[in-house]
Amino acid sequence: MKARNSLAAIAGMVAFAGVAAAQDLPKTQFKVIGLNGPTVASMVDEVPFWRETLPKASNGALTADITPLDQMGVDDKTMLRLLRLGVMDFAGMDISKMAGDDPRFEACDLAGLTLDAGKARAACDAYREVIDRQMQRNWNTKLLAIGANPPQVFWCRGVIGGLDDLKGKKVRVFNNTMRDFLGGVGATAVSMAFAEVVPALNNGVVDCGVTGSLSGNTAGWPEVAKSVYPMSLGWSINVVAVNLNTWKRLDARVQAFLVDQMKAYEDKMWATMKKADAEAETCNTNRQPCTMGKLASTTIVPVKPAEMETHKRLVEGAVLAGWAKRCGAECAREWNETVGKVLGLKAPTG
Repeated sequence: MKARNSLAAIAGMVAFAGVAAAQDLPKTQFKVIGLNGPTVASMVDEVPFWRETLPKASNGALTADITPLDQMGVDDKTMLRLLRLGVMDFAGMDISKMAGDDPRFEACDLAGLTLDAGKARAACDAYREVIDRQMQRNWNTKLLAIGANPPQVFWCRGVIGGLDDLKGKKVRVFNNTMRDFLGGVGATAVSMAFAEVVPALNNGVVDCGVTGSLSGNTAGWPEVAKSVYPMSLGWSINVVAVNLNTWKRLDARVQAFLVDQMKAYEDKMWATMKKADAEAETCNTNRQPCTMGKLASTTIVPVKPAEMETHKRLVEGAVLAGWAKRCGAECAREWNETVGKVLGLKAPTG
């Protein structure tokens, strides 16, 4: 509630369109499975959107039953498969976690690819049609919106000295491209669900874990992590998608209304992420402002200039090469014409 109230200023700037058109919408109820509940994206944006914003904007015509995936006990890597089967009508998901089924789904958020929110959004905008095409072609699903979490950084049990200290350590990750990056620094990547990380860090199953700079805070990671090393491994890009059968059954007026709502929702997700990113360091070091997280006492380990050079080399080498190998030459060429063109990078196509 505290985090939600803190975004009143942002919410006031976001005009959810279509109120006039809402008068004539047929009553429709949706089933939604969403993101991990303890994250800022879920608490501040996703759950309020489905439970409050959409019903209010539609004058009560459109309502939804949303449950965060961790409360459902769902493996987040299966979200797209469940959506294809029609287990739910809509889903929020970290798109990179679907890359085991199609490497294109991590293409606009490769580990460390972009270091500011504007470039992250531009990269995913450039790749939006590709994601939607693959979803519709192979997954009976339609892409509706793209958002993001705060930068994905390292939370460690002890106070590390920097990038070199990750060598030999077991680090929790949640997608393949992070594995490519960690392989380049000599760390061991361990795949693990978000909800399992706190006990894993506490018991020494892993030495560090990668998650958002504020997402870890709101999920209680400072209770088991002494340091945060803010070298970014991406943005945990979130998407909202709908089962195509559900979409085709909807009244055309409902479809148009939802498209407008999703455009505004997408803008709000990016605004929330920027605010969360701005407060992450103060929250994690027991300082104000901290309206979106919890005051915690962790050590922020500065990223040295030489380490950023290593980061750049790994992204342009191991990360791009690893992804291109998984996706194939044709896929890499398409990336070069979309994401690569926006960022001035090229994936190998040989």
